[in-house]
Amino acid sequence: MAAPRLRSSLRGALCRQLLLTLVVFSFACEACKKEIFNIPSKLEADKMIGRVNLKECLGSVDRIQSSDPDFRVLEDGSVYTAHAVVLSDEKRSFTIRLSDTKKRTQKEILVLLEYQKKVLRKRHTKETVLRRSKRRWAPIPCSMQENSLGPFPLFLQQVQSDAAQNYTIFYSISGRGVDKEPLNLFFIERDTGNLYCTQPVDREEYDVFDLIAYASTADGYSADFPLPLPIRVEDENDNHPIFTEAVYNFEVPESSRVGTTVGVVCATDRDEPDTMHTRLKYSILEQTPRSPGLFSVHPSTGVITTVSHYLDREVADKYSLIMKVQDMDGQFFGLMSTATCIITVKDSNDNLPTFRQNAYEASVEENTVNVEILRIPVEDKDLINTANWRANFTILKGNENGHFKITTDKATNEGVLSVVKPLDYEESHQVVLEIGVANEAPFTRDVALRMTTMNRAVVTVHVKDQDEGPECSPEVQYIRIKENSAVGSKISGYKAYDPETKSSSGLRYKILHDPKEWITVNEGSGSLETYKTLDREVITPKNDLYNITVLAIDQDGRSCTGTLAVSIEDVNDNPPEILQDYLVICKGNMDYVDISAIDHDSSINGAPFYFSLANTSPEINRLWTITRVNDTAARLAYQKNAQFQEYFIPVAVKDRAGLSATKTLRVNLCDCTNPVQCRAAARSADVILGKWAILAILLGIALLFSILLTLVCGIVSARNKKAFPDDLAQQNLIISNTEAPGDDKVCSANGFMTQTVNNANQGFCGTMGSGVKNGGQESIEMVKGGQQTLESCRGAGHHHTLDSCRGGTIEVENSRYTYSEWQNFTQPRLGEKLHLCNQDEEHMPSQDYVLTYNYEGRGSPAGSVGCCSEKQEEDGLDFLNNLEAKFAALAETCTKR
Repeated sequence: MAAPRLRSSLRGALCRQLLLTLVVFSFACEACKKEIFNIPSKLEADKMIGRVNLKECLGSVDRIQSSDPDFRVLEDGSVYTAHAVVLSDEKRSFTIRLSDTKKRTQKEILVLLEYQKKVLRKRHTKETVLRRSKRRWAPIPCSMQENSLGPFPLFLQQVQSDAAQNYTIFYSISGRGVDKEPLNLFFIERDTGNLYCTQPVDREEYDVFDLIAYASTADGYSADFPLPLPIRVEDENDNHPIFTEAVYNFEVPESSRVGTTVGVVCATDRDEPDTMHTRLKYSILEQTPRSPGLFSVHPSTGVITTVSHYLDREVADKYSLIMKVQDMDGQFFGLMSTATCIITVKDSNDNLPTFRQNAYEASVEENTVNVEILRIPVEDKDLINTANWRANFTILKGNENGHFKITTDKATNEGVLSVVKPLDYEESHQVVLEIGVANEAPFTRDVALRMTTMNRAVVTVHVKDQDEGPECSPEVQYIRIKENSAVGSKISGYKAYDPETKSSSGLRYKILHDPKEWITVNEGSGSLETYKTLDREVITPKNDLYNITVLAIDQDGRSCTGTLAVSIEDVNDNPPEILQDYLVICKGNMDYVDISAIDHDSSINGAPFYFSLANTSPEINRLWTITRVNDTAARLAYQKNAQFQEYFIPVAVKDRAGLSATKTLRVNLCDCTNPVQCRAAARSADVILGKWAILAILLGIALLFSILLTLVCGIVSARNKKAFPDDLAQQNLIISNTEAPGDDKVCSANGFMTQTVNNANQGFCGTMGSGVKNGGQESIEMVKGGQQTLESCRGAGHHHTLDSCRGGTIEVENSRYTYSEWQNFTQPRLGEKLHLCNQDEEHMPSQDYVLTYNYEGRGSPAGSVGCCSEKQEEDGLDFLNNLEAKFAALAETCTKR
């Protein structure tokens, strides 16, 4: 079967052109070994089809190019498809160009692409697949004009397959514009393969249509592979360039240099890029105000710059530009549009503030301060209330003594001249000031003008005379007085004067403040006289001046105050003083001890000091030595044969002027390792009672005698009274029941407690039994006596009583009462008192007075509250059997009848 062929004159022309190109290329480059790759007829994108040996062709390669854009070559020689490729011919070739720019060498590798031949036979009815020997149809470049005027349908091209020579072929297409949006834009005649467009196309919406053409037989079998058929839309200049903003706002400082960038305008065009349709050109159509022309725009970039240095905000503070942009590189037939550009001129300090006149006059009374004497207005053309307009005033000349100050009134921009330091008419009748003014912001004009950036004016201030009081000048005056001067010594004093007459006559003086009251002043002359002896060492600090405040008064009562600084000259009236009194030396660890001295006099009467042993005994001279350490210290050392004891060593110290003093040091030569040990022992051995300790001891003795006197009086009253008192509850001691029966304590013949063997209620002084059970009934015995006391004690785990009055032959029968007698007497009275206490003011029962406490029971965590409930306390009473002689005498006093 004859191989199919594509009949197209256009394809022949392209082949001839390619052949011519290959011929020319063969002369320019040296060819390398040819590479052949067997590939399928349809390839996907980014698929490797083979690899070539680049180094074999050219050793050093720094540039690799492929003549076919459908294929790309990597640095290692791998060949990949750039996108999906369908081979329309049996063979396809392209060239790989290798370049070495350093050696200026180029070589080429020819790559042939082949796929296996297939034999195309006439189709029989039994054949299920149509076969052909090779593929001969290929896409023909096709394009259409944007916004075409027709007529429609518009013929684009004819698609024809070589298979039509042997079969009846039917053509069809698919893709965007056919079966995808926009639908039905293209169609193809089924029999002829003629491709048509049905309506105009906008390139800005669709720039290319990728159609797929199909060739099939009548029974539906594909006679050829699908053919990619791209249709490109040729651009037409149908879109105006548009500025990105309708109104641009820029700012530029006035007095800017020529070429200063103001801003950038920008426009866009939807037509095809990199064509004349999108090549834009900018220009300025109009400027308002019109003259002079101050701005220009770059035709390609849209950058607006200044072209004149006459940009002055005071002339025009805002400019409006009509900007034009036109495509087709600004040719007259190009499309255009406009925008507005507003340029605001920012203020710069290009105008100096100026005074309205060159000279001013003002007046002020002398001795006046903090008063405003003059306001100086200025004029400035710059923008109000900005740093370019606000003025700064300066006093250039005439204010060397600091009498004046000038400030700026922020509201009016005026200079306010004030007096801040009193003027003296006697010194100067008038003052001439030179005032300068400038802005807060620096001046921005040319260098030649900057030499005169400050405007000047002259202000003459006239000083008015006043009748003044005395003047204390200088305010501080200095005198010198020797220390220890005789009382009544005359010294020149403070001098003030009248500024009108320059004389001190008629002035009176008084001392306002004298810290030590050492000086008096003569009221008429102002001379001083010592009232007390001056002591330099009293002043703190000692080297400071002794300041006396003096008041000078004239005849009209006006006054001034001055200071008299007295420098007291030192006299050697203080000998050196040794700082140490008591010293400890640990023999064996310490070979010496250092002593130091101070002198309260000045340095000329002070150190260096000279230390020596003064009027010492031969033993001290033999055992102790003293040597110099420095100007204020000496070293006291002992001999090895010195004994452990405390030494009294007199040491003399003399200053450089010869004044000396002697001090006896207590030096403890101790057997210790640390001096602290001996100091602690010395403190414990030298305890001396102070006056407060002695007073406390005397008060304790007096208190003891008062207690003894009270006991004696009680004994006497007990012997004289036998009847019941009116209130037994307050004059008798009740022996309460004990928790368990116990042994009694009785008084022995010598007045001390002894314990009886049995529970019999007998004793020498009578038994104070506190609860002896007889037949199951407790009997409580009461001791009569208004001043007697009964003390409870414990013994052998039981409750006992101790007789408070150790008598010899007191009758027991008359001093005891039975429990029944005590109960009959106290029960009615106690019941009546409890009843009354249990009522409030309205005689109603109240629970706030008498409360009932329940028995806690055994094992209470609080323990017993009894004063004699612990056995440890019983054991603690053994000291009563071993009392000293003083307490034995007390016991004898109690037992006397």
